[in-house]
Amino acid sequence: MPWIERDGALHRDIKTPDFMTAFHLVSAVVAPAEAMNHHPDIEFGWGYVRIKLTTHDAGGVTKKDHKLAGMIDEAVKPYEA
Repeated sequence: MPWIERDGALHRDIKTPDFMTAFHLVSAVVAPAEAMNHHPDIEFGWGYVRIKLTTHDAGGVTKKDHKLAGMIDEAVKPYEA
């Protein structure tokens, strides 16, 4: 599922086949987030990961969020169901 912009943030829900895959997918997000010093809100559990990106000090979505979204897309490809 692609990123959706709503409520001042980019959102992406990703289905995974199990809990460990969801965990590894979340772990894959850490490196790009740290590299940009831009940290998403992440929720995960058995079979899903939800990622939310926003630039709090700008009050919404910026180019920085879109850039990190692209980096996250590349990082999580091996873990998507």
